[in-house]
Amino acid sequence: MHPVARLLVSLGLLLVLAGLAWHFGSRYLHLGHLPGDLVFGRGRFRVYLPLATSVLLSVILSVVLYLIGHFRR
Repeated sequence: MHPVARLLVSLGLLLVLAGLAWHFGSRYLHLGHLPGDLVFGRGRFRVYLPLATSVLLSVILSVVLYLIGHFRR
């Protein structure tokens, strides 16, 4: 298979897996509503800082990308 085709198929599968994880995982993980996420507001104005969600997603993506790089060797 051509390298570009392999890359596109891999990215497509990764997007499908991310979509499924987002759909089914939101019931259990409550992303965006973790204890470290900050919400400030007054009246109709609201500022949302998803600090804990960002850290969690960064750790998960780092582990996944590390494993992909490790097994590609």
